[in-house]
Amino acid sequence: MRMRPGKITEASIIGVVLVLAAVIFGSFIPNSSLASIFTLSRNQIVIALAVYGFIASVLPVWLLLAPRDYLSSYMKIGTIAALVIGVILVRPNLQMPAFTQFIHGGGPIIAGTLYPFMFITIACGAISGFHSLVSSGTTPKMINKESDARMIGYGAMLMEGLVGVIALIAACSLNPSDYFAINVPIAKFQNLGIAPVNLSELSKEVGESLMGRTGGAVSLAVGFAQIFTAIPGMRALMSYWYHFAIMFEALFILTTIDAGTRVARFLVQEYVGRVWKPFEKPNWLPGNIIATTAVVLSWSYFIWAGSISTIWPMFGTANQLLAAVALAVATSAIINAGKVRYAWITFIPMVFVAVTTLTAGILNILDNFMPLTRNPQTAIQGYVNSILTIVMIICAVMILVEAFRRWYKVLVKKEYYVAGEIVYADDKNFTPPTFGCC
Repeated sequence: MRMRPGKITEASIIGVVLVLAAVIFGSFIPNSSLASIFTLSRNQIVIALAVYGFIASVLPVWLLLAPRDYLSSYMKIGTIAALVIGVILVRPNLQMPAFTQFIHGGGPIIAGTLYPFMFITIACGAISGFHSLVSSGTTPKMINKESDARMIGYGAMLMEGLVGVIALIAACSLNPSDYFAINVPIAKFQNLGIAPVNLSELSKEVGESLMGRTGGAVSLAVGFAQIFTAIPGMRALMSYWYHFAIMFEALFILTTIDAGTRVARFLVQEYVGRVWKPFEKPNWLPGNIIATTAVVLSWSYFIWAGSISTIWPMFGTANQLLAAVALAVATSAIINAGKVRYAWITFIPMVFVAVTTLTAGILNILDNFMPLTRNPQTAIQGYVNSILTIVMIICAVMILVEAFRRWYKVLVKKEYYVAGEIVYADDKNFTPPTFGCC
């Protein structure tokens, strides 16, 4: 069954009702005899994620990804809509100051200065290179026709930005001391000389210890829960809203796992296919399984070994460098299509993202990664992060240079790239290149 944008079917209504029922009645599971079935150890969760990632990447898009994402989108959009209404009704006070004492560096969460490190920390709600991979590798297989791409792509961008704004409001509504207490490791927080304000009360209300729960998910869930419980009649539901918010965040994580694994599988098959042609066919099952296995084992190993923190500091740089590359590709497509007057729409953000991210990558190497090499306990992490960041920077610069070369050839030499061939504007049979229908 192919899910069509904007078309509500009987099956989709049933699916949404079942999803809502699972959320509502799922709250009774922890205190029932079924709790042991759903209570997994850390390693069992890693295995479950790996198995899910493998299945989601191997199966056809229409069998799992399309219906799963279609149904979960109702939950996501519904939750964000409820949060927007909640923010309007509650009008929470933003307790986080516009600037903290850490804007010049040395912060307990982000070690770097406000510029450029903020721009490789806040990603998905602003601009994200990962989304360019998904929109080019997975999304086209889920839409009914090309003209749907504008509604889905532009609509998703607006929704993503709204999620980012609401997430900032939720996080900044927490007391700064409580925010740091949640997001900084306990030992490190104790050295800051800051005392939590409402953390004990919040932990009691949600039924879990919130101290030192780093990563951002917990503080965001607490912020969400505070907004919901500030609505009249909701105060006693703090624990429910907190765990609902955690579940809501898990939906985003699952979509990242399945889409990311599938896109990575495409890339592995394409790369190996240069050596062995059958491997580059995405519908060739042996290649599909081998590539997916390699990808899943790679990312699950880092989680299993607890060393995901080794490469995590590079995520922001890699993500935003990929965004710069995507904007360069888009600019090249616009210029090559003869629509130069529109090129500034992607060119200006490309320049900002490229300059900022390259600067952040270099500062990361000099100020954060290389100092790790002086300590025997962190030397490997320092060298791995430094080398891989250098490789990413070189690859991104090469693509950007090639993009500038293409623009020069089009704008100065009138050399266009059409249907895999180089043509010139002064040729008798020259037809201006086009792209897309929307």
